Amino acid sequence: MTDYDLVDFFTDQTLVPDPYPYFDHLRSKCPVTPATAFNVLAVTGYDAALSVYKNPAFSSCVSVAGPFSGMPITPGQSDDVSELIEQHCANVPMAEHITSQDPPLHTRTRSLMNTLITPKRLKENEDFMWRLADQQLDTFLAKGQCEFLADYAKPFSLLVIADLLGVPAGDHEDFKAVFANETVGEIGKDAPTTSHNPLEWLNERFYRYLDERRRAPREDVLTGLALAKYEDGSTPDLDDVVNLSTFLFAAGSETTTKLVSSAVRFIGDNPGFEGQLRDDRNKIPAFLEETLRMESPVKAHFRMARTTTTIGDVTVPAGTTVMLLPGACNRDAAKFENPHEFRADRSNVREHIAFIRGAHSCPGAPLARAEGRISLNRILDRMHDIRISESHHGPAENRHYRYEPTFIMRGLSELHITFEENR
Repeated sequence: MTDYDLVDFFTDQTLVPDPYPYFDHLRSKCPVTPATAFNVLAVTGYDAALSVYKNPAFSSCVSVAGPFSGMPITPGQSDDVSELIEQHCANVPMAEHITSQDPPLHTRTRSLMNTLITPKRLKENEDFMWRLADQQLDTFLAKGQCEFLADYAKPFSLLVIADLLGVPAGDHEDFKAVFANETVGEIGKDAPTTSHNPLEWLNERFYRYLDERRRAPREDVLTGLALAKYEDGSTPDLDDVVNLSTFLFAAGSETTTKLVSSAVRFIGDNPGFEGQLRDDRNKIPAFLEETLRMESPVKAHFRMARTTTTIGDVTVPAGTTVMLLPGACNRDAAKFENPHEFRADRSNVREHIAFIRGAHSCPGAPLARAEGRISLNRILDRMHDIRISESHHGPAENRHYRYEPTFIMRGLSELHITFEENR
């Protein structure tokens, strides 16, 4: 029996395979409660999380770094630490990326995406997805088995976002070689740290692309991004456009890899699901939403209280680091009936917060949903009798899966499946 009051969420690897009992324990104490040796304030309640997302008193400056931000701020030292946050936020790991920005900077950065994620561009990208899904399935279907992440989910999601951003087709293999077999943003086992920037290779590559397009525009997507203006008509620094591009690439590919692989795991573990989805493809979108609720790709992200405020009935001193746990909030029984049960027909499933809410809601959510929908359609078109490999993951009554050893993201490290090819 684990004493959850003694475990450290950031370093205890026993929580990685199944963090949900720990989340339930925290919620049973209070939907907003101190947790771990670092004394972050953990939010495990659905309504409590929404109140944080909507409250401008909470800064996103520590979104990725959390209690390891290096901010010289002690909770309660003042009722307003806004000036201290502004003085030191640039030194926080990942500060240059949109996920760590607050308005008005966040608003300006996000406006650049209006140039990129347009209905026309998304339609073109979706056409690419249908072709790519078949190309990727062709690489392993005849074998009757695969390691789904390496053989499909990772390369598919990487090339989809590469296409959306306009990465030249001739460079796609370079991107696969660098990222298809590694996890962007993984936290090492020995000690929690976010000081290493996993986007360095992407930064260098996109800087070259965008610099070339500014000097010699072409008729391509990268040129549109390179020449994008802020809403007030001003031209952003090239570094700002590069940072946005690389973050979209990394975040987009990671989220979709986790969504599609989790969906296939649920199908493999529950044979009845395959037939239901095959017979009525209109059920696929709701199935994907329930997958997102059950296995939210973002495990933890953070906010810092600028001013002394409240979350529900809990007082939050200025300078407090708040840890939001979407996977816990999406299994809050006060919001979702029988929350640990997968229900493909759950009536309120679209109310999950796997894609966050508020100003930082995921701009790539429509893209991820399209990737999941197209992937499942083509998988069901081209294979049947999808099963989890017992030689790799054990029998149905005693399954074991490996998950990424990180407190930031929730996703399988590998997924071995067997199947029959449709002929």
